[in-house]
Amino acid sequence: MSRGAGTGEARDAGVDHRWIVGSGVRGRLDTHVADRTGLSRSRVAALIAEGRVLVDGRPGKKSEAVGVGRVVEVWVPPPAPSEAVAEDIPLEIVFEDREVVVVNKQAGLVVHPAPGHPTGTLVNALLHHVGDLSGIGGTLRPGIVHRLDRDTSGLMVVAKSDRAHQGLSEALKSRRVKRVYLAALWGRLREDRVVVDRPIGRHPRDRTRMAVVAGGRPSRTRLRHLEEWPAASLCEATLDTGRTHQIRVHAASVGHAVVGDEVYGAGRERGFGGTARRWAVELAARTRRQFLHAHRLEFSHPVTGEVLAFRAPLPGDLAAVRGWAVGEGGEDDINTIS
Repeated sequence: MSRGAGTGEARDAGVDHRWIVGSGVRGRLDTHVADRTGLSRSRVAALIAEGRVLVDGRPGKKSEAVGVGRVVEVWVPPPAPSEAVAEDIPLEIVFEDREVVVVNKQAGLVVHPAPGHPTGTLVNALLHHVGDLSGIGGTLRPGIVHRLDRDTSGLMVVAKSDRAHQGLSEALKSRRVKRVYLAALWGRLREDRVVVDRPIGRHPRDRTRMAVVAGGRPSRTRLRHLEEWPAASLCEATLDTGRTHQIRVHAASVGHAVVGDEVYGAGRERGFGGTARRWAVELAARTRRQFLHAHRLEFSHPVTGEVLAFRAPLPGDLAAVRGWAVGEGGEDDINTIS
């Protein structure tokens, strides 16, 4: 198979696809190839531009219509090395197969390399611990489809292949991934269940922060009261959308900032009076990072369709805070709460 000018890779190092278009197939070549191979549309467009997709022996065009009986050939070169380096960072993997990996991320771990955090991230850790990445978009890297803040712990699903990345991204967009967090919030919700449906965007004056702003992206969080403490509450927060800092911004916007959140709830413990104030100050001192943990994760496997559900208990630091907050009830198993 011809692979376009300037491609000197050995053929057996990549992946060949060849098929005859059957009856009932309609639409553009790029869409058809993406559906057939599991590659993303952008990845297929790049392969077509490189001359790696042939139709009846000639280079295909991404917008051309596919026809019954045509022979389509695709050559996918091996993924290029990632710019990120593999690092032996401790990582709790709770599930893994050929397509996805689910991790229980520890607090303090940044998800993706960025200015200020070029190394020491979840991506660097995954490159070390996961040995059979097939690559995302032609690069040997894990596919990050959603993120947790550095100081938020808990469950994340990561794609290992293009088709898993595409499937998970579509599931997130259509709100078919269930993400439930445990959060300690200052005060007591006005009702046991509260829905916060407010748009979120960049703060108009501080671009490092997010805020509820007119014209922001639609954002929806469901809060459910679980335990009442003297000046705070343990709550469940379920994401219906996935905006940056969404739970933290929404909780603060209804007057119940996340305990330990120095960005959106700094000094909140001093807003109480009497014995509640002393208790709140002690709680703030004991909570060394934002009390926010991705507790439950549920999604359909992007390739097999199997429903996968996971739970991660509160990590030691947050479990100790909860134990102090509820006193003698601190030994109760929070994972029995549904």
